[in-house]
Amino acid sequence: MDLETVFSICNTAILPGWLLLAFAPRWRWTQRIATGTAAALALVYLIAIVPTFGKGEGGFGSLHDVAQLFARREVLLVGWIHYLVFDLFTGAWEVRDAARLRIPHVLVVPCLVLTLLFGPVGFLAYLVLRAALRRRLDVEETTSVEAPAPR
Repeated sequence: MDLETVFSICNTAILPGWLLLAFAPRWRWTQRIATGTAAALALVYLIAIVPTFGKGEGGFGSLHDVAQLFARREVLLVGWIHYLVFDLFTGAWEVRDAARLRIPHVLVVPCLVLTLLFGPVGFLAYLVLRAALRRRLDVEETTSVEAPAPR
């Protein structure tokens, strides 16, 4: 299969998982589909990286080395799949974590969009949202509890 076809298939494969995370986060199949898609793409990653690993110029020692490494289209595709897998996995975690903490999903959706488009920016946005809401909840819980009466 040519590289463009693999690229197109991988890009299309992640869409159902992202759409379910955004629009059906509590459906019992959402996490299975998102995580299963990430696992399937991890397998594609493994299959694609084995024949390219350690061949050709470049490496991870400097920005110049990384640029040389990713100048090869096969390695660029492997790198792209790497991003697709980790971004989808991160988005699935954000949804699970938000549900556990009872963060309103409508507030998580912008973080999911940012995670899909800009990976670490969306993850950071979710962590900021999570921290802000947890602090607010902690403050509300503290102020809503009456102090014990003196004896």
